[in-house]
Amino acid sequence: MILKDFKTIIIVIFLLLASACMNAQFTISGTVTNAIDNEPVTGAEIYIYELSKKVISDSNGAFTFENVKSGTYKLVVFSFEYAILENTLEVNKSTSLSLKLETLGEKLSEVVLVARKEKIFALNKLKAVEGTAIYEGKKSEVVLIDNLTANLASGTARQLYAQVVGLNIYDNSDAGLQLNIGGRGLDPNRTASFNTRQNGYDISADVLGYPESYYTPPAEGLDKIEVVRGAASLQYGTQFGGLINFKMKQPNPDKEIEWISRQTLGSNNLFTSFNSLGGTVGKTQYYAFYNYKTGNGFRPNSEFDSYNGYIHVNHNFTDRTKLTFEFSYLNYLAHQPGGLTDQQFEDDPTFSNRTRNWFNVDWKLYSMRLDHAFSSKTDFSLNLFALDAFRKSVGFRENRVSQEDDLTAPRELIVGNFNNWGAEARVLTRYNLFDGDHTFLIGSKYYQSKNSERQGPGTNGADADFSFANDEYPNYSRQSDFEFPNLNLAIFAENIFKIKDNLSITPGIRFEYIKTESEGEFKQINLDIAGNPILNEDVSDNKDFARQFVLLGVGVSYKPLNSLELYGNFSQNYRSVTFNDIRINNPSLTVDPDISDESGYTFDLGARGRISNVLSYDIGGFLLRYDDRLGVILRSVSDIQQERFRSNIGDAITYGLESFVDFNVWEVLSHNKSGKLNVFANMAFTGSEYISSEENNVVGNKVEFIPDFNIKTGIGFGYKDLLGSLQYTYLSSQFTDATNSPRDFESQSGIIGEIPAYDILDLSVSYSYKNFKLETGVNNLLDNSYFTRRATGYPGPGILPSQPRTFYTTLQFKL
Repeated sequence: MILKDFKTIIIVIFLLLASACMNAQFTISGTVTNAIDNEPVTGAEIYIYELSKKVISDSNGAFTFENVKSGTYKLVVFSFEYAILENTLEVNKSTSLSLKLETLGEKLSEVVLVARKEKIFALNKLKAVEGTAIYEGKKSEVVLIDNLTANLASGTARQLYAQVVGLNIYDNSDAGLQLNIGGRGLDPNRTASFNTRQNGYDISADVLGYPESYYTPPAEGLDKIEVVRGAASLQYGTQFGGLINFKMKQPNPDKEIEWISRQTLGSNNLFTSFNSLGGTVGKTQYYAFYNYKTGNGFRPNSEFDSYNGYIHVNHNFTDRTKLTFEFSYLNYLAHQPGGLTDQQFEDDPTFSNRTRNWFNVDWKLYSMRLDHAFSSKTDFSLNLFALDAFRKSVGFRENRVSQEDDLTAPRELIVGNFNNWGAEARVLTRYNLFDGDHTFLIGSKYYQSKNSERQGPGTNGADADFSFANDEYPNYSRQSDFEFPNLNLAIFAENIFKIKDNLSITPGIRFEYIKTESEGEFKQINLDIAGNPILNEDVSDNKDFARQFVLLGVGVSYKPLNSLELYGNFSQNYRSVTFNDIRINNPSLTVDPDISDESGYTFDLGARGRISNVLSYDIGGFLLRYDDRLGVILRSVSDIQQERFRSNIGDAITYGLESFVDFNVWEVLSHNKSGKLNVFANMAFTGSEYISSEENNVVGNKVEFIPDFNIKTGIGFGYKDLLGSLQYTYLSSQFTDATNSPRDFESQSGIIGEIPAYDILDLSVSYSYKNFKLETGVNNLLDNSYFTRRATGYPGPGILPSQPRTFYTTLQFKL
């Protein structure tokens, strides 16, 4: 009986599938020509708004959309030097169109043309489907580098991410060598709460054991930055922050050789040189750059030198198959001035009493990617990637920041080596079922690493010597030597179910297997009152922790109007404990050896869209639940002594309203396409609370790294090739520990306390003339004194002051 019923169910399902496959699907084809002479327009972009589909006209001006079902659609056509064409199209059969573009009444410069294009097609969010990835219903934002008038040479993060809502950014004075961003209560330190990628592959030290990003590609080599919030966990990992993907500039398809050279001078002896070559030869495309940066910093003992290179080569074997190879290299050496106490900062934020602290990074990234289209409906990608890198730090980092450096004593040396590789495969297919066009994605990722970390005495010199001095200092107390083999296997799937043309539901699932290990030993050394060793032994500390779990999520998108999309998404999140953090001995911090993994979820709900070319907006709310949150508290260890203690502090929630509005004032005031005047407002209002904890004085407190008000606003202006921007940034005060400690001007550490509210004004201007472009500007125009970070270790510990007023000038030549 059961077998008979099962057969009946199978027959019914088969009949339904057959019926669905018979539903009418149509083709929209046609040509794009010049309205004056009927010559074909090559490379025109034809976009169907409701379907988020775009095709490019070929050398004959021809284009084709396949598998379009009946309905009413808005068709938009864009091509350089032609007026934008918009048509409303009723589809109930296969249709052939003849689209004629009117030439513009005036010749526009390349700068204005690029701006026009981006306003139409870069919709400040990712499309529903990009390559072999799904973003339907997710909170996504795209930073278009070519549309910015900003300090690209220094990679000033608050300018680059000005239109990404709710980000909390550590200001650095190292010309953008490291990126430190968080948001929604996530620690900004080295962007460790995000899955950080370049062109779709991982670039952090170790996704599991040490998810910190020491490498950040230079802004001058970027095309765009994609930011997807917590719901990205299903496709890109388990992290609470989501995804940050740096999309590098692509080879010029219209030139065999394109050369760009950018030379920058700035305050504090800043000099950067960026030089790139790219082009297309037959079926092969290439792009490469070399970037050199050097500067002295605004404090003593803060000079740096950086060497960064990148190579991209891709070959199109056929229209359906492409192979891409990429290699990135970064090496930089930085002198670190150390941190300050609160009183030292108030007295003189440019002060430094650390002369022997140095930091060195060497980063080699490899990627090989295969893209293949099995058909017009099914795409496949395979990405193989690897990292060979190290980071070294040497210096004096005692808890008493005010303490003078003992120039005869050894410095502390920490050397980390990172060797990992991974493979990620994805298959995305579009199919028709029950009179709906749906999209299915399935993928898997294998990631393996074998990293090491060694801690011990360095030399007592003042130079950048990263050699261990164990023989000279056998009784140095903080010594350890560990390896961290990690293994991660993940399988993920998502499906866009098109319930109606304007309504979709996208459920997803991710299975994770994580195995983290630590193998090594540390020194146990006890000294008598005279400083002589009474115990000096090696203690083994090997750990093996394997777990597996499933994460679920769902996204919903509803488009009642062409100018309005309502979206919502929910996703579970997870963060594994990093054995690296546990094992490193930090004099400024005591770490609970029994800390455990963190879990929780992220929920977004919002409305976004674009009203013609006048208004772009994204307004929404979020809720982030964080269970067993790792945090820091100040606790008593005796009647006269306290310590900073890191552990699973408790459960916390973060919630808020995030809004972005960009108003194109010029579009309203004038029909002259040569001008630009837009105003944007990026505002986040965030609340947070610890709702449970076993620690004292925690429940009811605010979560760390969350300003109540995070506001970035500004204007972009210009005429033809003269462009400018004025940006204002304001963040209210925020706490740095779970006990919500206030500022203490008597403290000698500078590690504990509030970060006061601060505001910054930045001005940038650019002018283009033929093959040249001149950029200049002033950062922190009002010369405010402020800080954004209290470091617990390197490059502190203590308060790290942010830059005062600085100037820069860039000259670009393009051939």
